[in-house]
This record gives sequence, C-alpha cells and structure tokens, in this order.
Amino acid sequence: MTSAASAPVSAASSVGAGARPPVPPYAIGWTLKGTYNTTPITGSGKLGGLLAVQDVNRPFPVQADVKTGDFLHVAVVGTITDPAHLAAVDMRLWVQGTSMARLYALTGVTLPDTPPYATDGRLVGNFKASGNVFKYENFTGRVGGSDINGSLTYTAREPRPMLQGELVSNLLQFSDLAPVIGADSNASKAKRGDATRQPSDKVLPVEEFRTERWKAIDADVKFTGRRIIKNKDLPITNLYTHVVMADGVLSLTPLSFGVAGGTLTSDIHLDGSATPLKGRFSTSARHLKLKQLFPSFKTMQSALGEINGDAELSATGNSPAALAATSNGEIKTLVTDGTVSKILMEAAGLNVANVVYEKLFGTNDVKINCAAADFVDTNGVLDPRVFALDTDDAVIDIDGNVNLRDETMDLGVHPHTKGFRVFSLRSPLYVKGTFKDPHVGVNATALAIRGGAMIGLGLINPFAALIPLIAPSNNKPLPCAQLLASVGQHPPGAPPPGQKENAKAPLSLDGNAPAAASAAAVPLRPASRPAAAGSAGAADYKGH
Repeated sequence: MTSAASAPVSAASSVGAGARPPVPPYAIGWTLKGTYNTTPITGSGKLGGLLAVQDVNRPFPVQADVKTGDFLHVAVVGTITDPAHLAAVDMRLWVQGTSMARLYALTGVTLPDTPPYATDGRLVGNFKASGNVFKYENFTGRVGGSDINGSLTYTAREPRPMLQGELVSNLLQFSDLAPVIGADSNASKAKRGDATRQPSDKVLPVEEFRTERWKAIDADVKFTGRRIIKNKDLPITNLYTHVVMADGVLSLTPLSFGVAGGTLTSDIHLDGSATPLKGRFSTSARHLKLKQLFPSFKTMQSALGEINGDAELSATGNSPAALAATSNGEIKTLVTDGTVSKILMEAAGLNVANVVYEKLFGTNDVKINCAAADFVDTNGVLDPRVFALDTDDAVIDIDGNVNLRDETMDLGVHPHTKGFRVFSLRSPLYVKGTFKDPHVGVNATALAIRGGAMIGLGLINPFAALIPLIAPSNNKPLPCAQLLASVGQHPPGAPPPGQKENAKAPLSLDGNAPAAASAAAVPLRPASRPAAAGSAGAADYKGH
C-alpha cells in the first residue's frame, strides 16, 4: 500500500493544475488519534500555510492519510479552492476497505456488501447552495478478485441525494457477487463486519436486506461485467445491470447474463418501503446452447439443442430465503436435442442428478430428444404440472414437490421403457431430504411388488417369472413438439406479492389442448423437429 503521506510535496503534482495559479507548499503537519461513534480513528497529513487560507485565487494544498478501525483506510492529496468558504475540492482519492456497505455509517451513501476492495481516482467537488456535487472520476481498483473502473456522481438534493454513474469490470469473479445477496461464507461475513451467520443446514441465504438504508439515497447506476469467471469450463459473459433505487424501491432492470451463446435475463423489483419487503421477479432464459454450456465434452459438440425457460414470481420477505419461502408464480423450462453423461453431471456439480442418472442409465451416454418442466409455485412449494424427459430408450417422468420453505424435496423418478424389451428389476426412484443433504434411493415398495410378482409366478411356471421383467409397450414416446408448444404457449404469471398462486391442472398432451400453435407463435421457442410417433397424454407417464 502506498500512503498519501509519501506523495510529492507539491499537491499540484497529483492533480493537474492546468492554467491555475501555482499551489503553495505545505506548511503545517498534523496527526489525529481518537474515536468516532466508538470506532478508533488515526491519521496524519499536511496543510498549506495560514496565509494561503485567505487567498481565494490560489488552491489550498491538502494531504491526508486516515484509518478508521480495521475496516477503512482513506488517503487524499490535492487542493481546496477558497478553503474559508469551501468553494470546491480537487483531489486524488484512494480508498481501501473490507466492504463498501460499511461506508454508509460515515457517508450516508447506500452501497452493497462486497468483498475487500481498493479504489484510486480523482475526486472533484463543488459546494453550491442548490446542492453539493461530488464526482469520483475515472477511478480504477479491485473488489475481491475482480477489477473495477468507472465514474460516480453524488448530488446532494431534496428529498434524497442521488448517486449516478457507470461502472465496468473487465474480469469479474463470480464469487465476488456472493456478498451482495448474503451468499458468501460465514468467514467472509465476519470479515466484512456482518454478524449474521448462515445456518449450516441451509442453502438459501438468510442474511436480511438493509431496507432501512434504501430510503437514505436514490441511485441510477449501470454496471457491465465484460467477462464473468466461474470456472474454466463454464464461462458466463456479458453481465449487465441497470440499478435504480427510488424512495426505498430497488430495481434491477435488467439483470442480464450472457450464458452459452444465449441470455439469462431478469427484471427484479424489491419494494423496501414497507415491512416485509415485497418482491417481483421475471426471468427468461433464451437460446442457451448445450454444446457451449459444456464446451469440453465431445459428446455435447454434436448437440443442436437449446435450453429455454421463463419464470414469473412474487414474494414477501426481507432475505433471499424468506422471499423463496413465500414465493408464488410459475416456472417453465424446455430442453431440446442434447446428450448427457455421468461424467458431464459430475463436472457440472449436479450431485443429485448424477446419482439419479447412474441408477437409471449406468455409465452410458444418453441422447435427449426433449425435456420439459412446468412448475406452479404456491407459497414456496413447487409442484410440477409436467416434468418429463424423453430419450431414445425411455421416457422419464418426475412427480412430487420441492419445498422452498424448509428447503426439502420429495420427488419420484419414474422410468418407462420404449417398446417391448426385457427391462431387469429397475424400479422408480425417490429423491428426498434437504437441499443441503439430499438422498436418492430405490422405491422399495414398487420393487417389492415387482419382485413378489416374479416369485409368485415362478412357483406356477418358471417362464412366467419373466413377465414382470418385460416392460409394457404402451409407454409411447413423448410427443416432443406438442409438449414443448404446450409448455411454451402461455407465458408464466404471478399474483401480486403476498397473494397466493391459484392451483393449475396438469398439462394436457392428448392432442385436444390448444397447443397446436406454430413454433413462431409461442414465447418459448419449441423444438423444430417433428413430433414423435403417438400422442400420449401426460397421464400415460405417471405411475407406470
């Protein structure tokens, strides 16, 4: 760290003086030691002479290096115009801290929780009766492992001050975004001064938003992350968000990520003007290319498929966990033409999916013709109207629910063979437990029924014992084009925050549903491939 105290003696050397009168030399040194709001403060610096204070035509030199507790270090070197009346300031400002949110107690400026940061830029301020204006111009720095640069303008006005600006990060570490929503580790929370501890058995962040600060300032800030790094195999690019805060209402319109050749875009509105907070969320995933989502896997490079999806949710609550627990709305996701493998799921960190996959397919690669999920979210409980996967060899139906209130899941996975073949003792699976500690196993009841039938028939006729091992032929392929059109025809909706989502019937895929709309007419782009033979309904894939 380079202290401002080691800067050249002439303040003019740090801030361009242009045609201004020469800056007088420093004449007074000072030191500081004390407390502010029980927080220890130490510092030192230099000032111009007493005669220079009276000269309104010559900039007054100032240099300071101040530490506040163990969470903030500020250094400045520059000039003040007409210091007796504080007309203007022009300084080089260097700031280092543990979290930007901790600046609120000193400045009244509401900023997000962040990893440790350091910035360096030019501070230009004008003091006016109509409202003081400060500009932090062309600053550069780091937040966690990410670079950051840009300009910010603070305007003192009524009824609230305004913060405006544009920020850019050329290389943004995905983990550096975690503190913004309280998703960082307990060690990280302690380091940035937050006493909230994430329970060891919970995944959704419980740290509450500081909505009482949202009314202290209005904001209009644009942020671009030109490249986000999660790991070398899964790059997420082109983060852009426009953050607007007005009278306690925080909006991100949009919050957009570039992902795998497509986009993941959300409009988020959080009304913190009342308690509890009211939230509205609208998210769309468009044209996420499977082969770009997993670029290092050869089996995916011939895949022409995409992931598309929509979600519309509303909720109330003062933390991400509380919002999830009270959420209402709909979530729809479609997948076309892909290939999955056990290795792929392991690399993606999909632990539960990986176990289910291994029990269903072993170690073989599996071709996906299509998959669709249409969930209704009622007070934090996700129930599928349809949740099905069609492969070359089997149709897989999933039922049950996911409970965001207590972070548990109770799902049944039902594989159905295509055609007429010997099927072994494969049985429906279950996925139970918590998000933090899920369990996958075989449905023992269904397995006992099948095994008992085999034993009973074997006592009568040894050849008849093979009957329970032969899959019935009435499990038809999913009608992919029709399925995708049915899910995609109607965009998801959500009631106002605090109101319950109405129950919805399972989707009909029997050919009578108004799902015959063309691919171009539906918000979620369905598969372009022709429908598979048969027009089986969703009920054909449940419980067999």
